[in-house]
Amino acid sequence: MLNGDSLPVQARNSLEDVKRQPAPLGLKSLMIQFGGIPKEIPGVKQKLLTFLFAVLALAGAPAFAQAEEAVAVFAGGCFWCMEPPFDKTKGVLSTTSGYIGGETPNPSYEEVSGGGTGHIEAVKITYDPEKVSYSDLLHIFWRNIDPLRENAQFCDEGAQYSSAIFYLDETQKKEAERSRQELEASGRFSKPIVTAIREATAFYPAEEYHQDYYLKNPARYTYYRWRCGRDAQLRRLWGDEAGKH
Repeated sequence: MLNGDSLPVQARNSLEDVKRQPAPLGLKSLMIQFGGIPKEIPGVKQKLLTFLFAVLALAGAPAFAQAEEAVAVFAGGCFWCMEPPFDKTKGVLSTTSGYIGGETPNPSYEEVSGGGTGHIEAVKITYDPEKVSYSDLLHIFWRNIDPLRENAQFCDEGAQYSSAIFYLDETQKKEAERSRQELEASGRFSKPIVTAIREATAFYPAEEYHQDYYLKNPARYTYYRWRCGRDAQLRRLWGDEAGKH
């Protein structure tokens, strides 16, 4: 069995240097340290050396295999109903229900639902842009909202339930505006689209019991969604595309 004491001094010192590095140690860190996999360390065969690097690289895989992350923020009425279509989308890493667009810091659900803080219920989507694009997320967003209702969504009324796209940079702003213009030009709707495109402000995560509500309380969620007439209205607006993800 291979151990540190059976290796030559040079190799043993190199492994000791590796041990002193913060764990987990990724392949990138190893390559930087050694300037690539060295062709030789005196007294150590190339096959053994390559094997050692492969083991260390696998052990440190999480350090270099993490996905690139980007964020999108959409408001489409009740945030419970906006999480599922994105959670089911390949490339989406997480969704967080919360509040955005108001003045009061760290608002509570009671304050926001009362309409006194200026916030809107929204969902923050963290995603891997190599697997799903912002344009793809916009496509999903539109088909899960009623873009024709102002200051309301389905059975929920009030500015806190408005539909909106909150852009984080100019690229997102341009894509959001282009997607809205395409819908307007499509002739799909006889009424004007009132969904706002706004610059993102501070996003405050909602209380924990709101997160993944559809998973924690499936019966209540299903009843609420049915009573609110959300799916029926989405079908009237979007036909076979309704609720797509």
